[in-house]
Amino acid sequence: MKYLLGVDVGTTTTKAVLYDENATIIGHFSKGYPLYRDPQGMAEQDPEEILAAVETVIREAVSQADLEKGQLLGVSFSTANQSLLLLDKYFHPLTRIITWADTRACHVASQLKGSSVGKSIYQTTGTPIHPMSPLTKLIWLQKEHPELFHKMTYVADIKSYIFWRLFKKFKVDISVASCTGLMDIHFGKWDKEALKVAGISEDQLPEIVEPTAQETTMVEEERRKMGIPPETPFVYGAFDGALSNIGVGATTANQVAITIGTSAAVRVMTDHPVIDPKERLFCYAVDRKHWLVGGPLNNGGDIFQWATHQLVDQEVLEKEKFDRYTLANRIIKDTPAGAHGLLFHPYLGGERAPIWNANARGDFFGLTVLHTRADMLRAVLEGINLNIALVFETVTSLVGKPAIVTATGGFARSVVWRQMLADVLDYQVNVPDAFESGCLGAVNLLMQSLGMVKGYQGVTNYIGRESKYQPAPEQVTIYRRLLPVFRQVEELLTPAYSKIANLQDEIGSLHLPD
Repeated sequence: MKYLLGVDVGTTTTKAVLYDENATIIGHFSKGYPLYRDPQGMAEQDPEEILAAVETVIREAVSQADLEKGQLLGVSFSTANQSLLLLDKYFHPLTRIITWADTRACHVASQLKGSSVGKSIYQTTGTPIHPMSPLTKLIWLQKEHPELFHKMTYVADIKSYIFWRLFKKFKVDISVASCTGLMDIHFGKWDKEALKVAGISEDQLPEIVEPTAQETTMVEEERRKMGIPPETPFVYGAFDGALSNIGVGATTANQVAITIGTSAAVRVMTDHPVIDPKERLFCYAVDRKHWLVGGPLNNGGDIFQWATHQLVDQEVLEKEKFDRYTLANRIIKDTPAGAHGLLFHPYLGGERAPIWNANARGDFFGLTVLHTRADMLRAVLEGINLNIALVFETVTSLVGKPAIVTATGGFARSVVWRQMLADVLDYQVNVPDAFESGCLGAVNLLMQSLGMVKGYQGVTNYIGRESKYQPAPEQVTIYRRLLPVFRQVEELLTPAYSKIANLQDEIGSLHLPD
């Protein structure tokens, strides 16, 4: 048997999926690690913990494959985008990995976004000016930690660091490079204006390569540690959002892919760059011929997890003997659509698309003495979906109405959530049974690199069964009335977001759980 391995390096977990040569799943493997946070907006990972997780899942996958009789054809990578890691001249880390979720560059981003330079950089790079981007993080580091900034020799991301450790090659695929805010998406090279603003030079950055580019001669110690056969091709792959689109077959402009995991995103693949004149969406290169247009949301499954822990009654939980997540879904199913006129804005972690405001905060609107925990729980899930609907509207207004909407991610385990998404969007929503679309997308790039397939279209042969959810007319009517109010309240509250965020910092009202 011949094997293919897709590895997905995420925010809190690295996953691997082992496939046969027909992209049939043989095994799943995962290894978690902490995301280090503090009340000031820090969100970092330990690069050694990430590398150890990559080594673990690959070693476990290789041990399940019968390599005495079979062959591992290659390994391909998906990684979270917008990570930043400063390295010294020996490629040793000077920092932990500063992730997309880190908001400490908030003030820097606000100043740059309001300038003509910021607008010019957005038009060139397609990356919204926001604290998530490595561009603004570099400016922040230069201002707040100049001694550290001047010690830096190289600027890496998690993928270029992994490949350096495994192969001593400092390279990154074009899609990850495109997400930095430092690359010209029209020409596929580092942008001089953005580099000048960031205070770095091109020779400090990794070489930009195609997603199908390979490395084969691994550091011997690493090869032995993972049990990888000599000269096994490792393919750079792409960032997780691009691969999620590929993995669900959403590779043309009339197919929208929605991913809802810890965070969320709405994305469309096009054959040319599409820049939003209102700067609400990103446009990232996937390769030299394809671009991804869409909006990422900070708040997805993590907000629902928060709600289930805060709003599900412990006594009921013990009495019913269900797990918290199952009980929450049952409560929501039994609560009327619209939560008796209660709205929830899910901005507990600030927000990227559609408002691009790191200071945004969550709220319940319309709360009365008649509302219950059940109403609040349903309003939370509806709020997550209404926020996705705003991004969906923005994307489709620029790219066009889709023929197909496909959704994937951890949310898909909830049938209530699947149906609610269809109702809020007023579209049929297709949900593949296989959740790990990023790994399948990575394996498609591996197959392209090996000459087994041409392009992205063939991935639809490997997706497997899908469940289809039709919008319910009565619910659609309710959400059509709620969505404009949801948008209006957010716009009214916007001037107060920075004030409450600053006040929270000053009085120290936020304390992270132990």
